[in-house]
Amino acid sequence: MELRELQTFIRAKDHRPELKHAYFLKLVEEVGELAEVLRKDRRLEPGGSIKGTVEEELCDVLYYVVALANIHEIDLEECFRLKEALNAEKYGKISRQ
Repeated sequence: MELRELQTFIRAKDHRPELKHAYFLKLVEEVGELAEVLRKDRRLEPGGSIKGTVEEELCDVLYYVVALANIHEIDLEECFRLKEALNAEKYGKISRQ
């Protein structure tokens, strides 16, 4: 799934601009949960459950980042390209796009 497709998918199932503060608080909460599973090095094992793993929490963080971008009408693919160009200029690295 491409990033733009992910934005469209999340927008279709969960788009409540009036709750933008709540989405942000959920993002902060999920980052805290990610920190905990990273500290405990809880990883998804082959054939195991994703519950309580780094993989699960990264997905949760990504979900709320995308949901917030949607609320603020931000195209993350375009922003990523712009930021990569800025980083290439700032750090003298060639951006792979």
